[in-house]
Amino acid sequence: MTSTSPRPSLRPVRWTPPSWPERARSRTSSPPLAGVRVLPLPGSGPEDVLCTPDGSVLTGLVDGRILQVSPAGALVEVARTGGRPLGLEWLPDGRVLVCDAVRGLLALEPSSGRLEVLADGVDGERFAFCNNAAVATDGTIYFTDSSRRFGVGTWRGAVLEHAGDGRLLRRTPDGAVDVVRDGLEFANGVALSADESWVAVAQTGGYTLERVDVRGDRQGEQERLVDLPGFPDNIATGSDGLIWVAMASSRNRLLDRLHPRHPRLRHAVWAVPQRLQPGPDRMAWVMAFDPSGALVHDRQGRVDGFFMTTGVREQDGVVWMGSLAASALAWFELGE
Repeated sequence: MTSTSPRPSLRPVRWTPPSWPERARSRTSSPPLAGVRVLPLPGSGPEDVLCTPDGSVLTGLVDGRILQVSPAGALVEVARTGGRPLGLEWLPDGRVLVCDAVRGLLALEPSSGRLEVLADGVDGERFAFCNNAAVATDGTIYFTDSSRRFGVGTWRGAVLEHAGDGRLLRRTPDGAVDVVRDGLEFANGVALSADESWVAVAQTGGYTLERVDVRGDRQGEQERLVDLPGFPDNIATGSDGLIWVAMASSRNRLLDRLHPRHPRLRHAVWAVPQRLQPGPDRMAWVMAFDPSGALVHDRQGRVDGFFMTTGVREQDGVVWMGSLAASALAWFELGE
């Protein structure tokens, strides 16, 4: 993805990445990813997917369109946000929550395409990169602002800089917005626990899922839930109760070598054209964990026409995948 606005200057922070787990050295899973159906789309970047009652999914494209897509590939345009729709969730009133990277939190009425801005900033500061969310039964929204300086068009800079300027935010039903947790490394996907006392948050830049308490005396406290073998993106709780994780890419050796070294090396990388910077590999990959962080499913492999998995939804054994970079959705059945 490119941006027409100037790229922010880089302020690299030194960091020593964790050692590579054995799983990070492989580009295929066991059992392998198989039986994947690819649905080409008339546009690029269907970053997230949201299941609908009729078995189709909603997704947002880079040009601002939100489409409804059936498993057979039938398409209906639902709305145009005028921004960049990323994460999608159902709201209790039947509307769809849209995390628009440019416009903020939006509520979409699917039948009419009508949009309402629910929030576009906190404490007088506009969101820079509204990304993904989870919604509680009372309508409270937990969502991420991935970086305070880098937007969706310059997301690589946030990963390269590693400044920990991502945030987990909350919007209550009365419209108030507050910061639940600051200092996250490219805060990304969000999933709510069954009792709604904590959320799992993906740190794309830290290769982890974090548990952040959102109720009680421990509110705002953070602890490690899962160490991951690559870069997590959106996450979602499936109909099976598992936390499904879209894995955008495996670990990158060049990036890991750069992080602990002198910042000028990352300045040099940031100055070169994007095509020469470290980037995601061309894999499709999803993982699923139980609420304790134990691995339950792991599916990775090459899929013609689909790569860089950034969104995932499991519904009754069917797993849908979205992508920030591809011009297609993909899905497979767990039993195959």
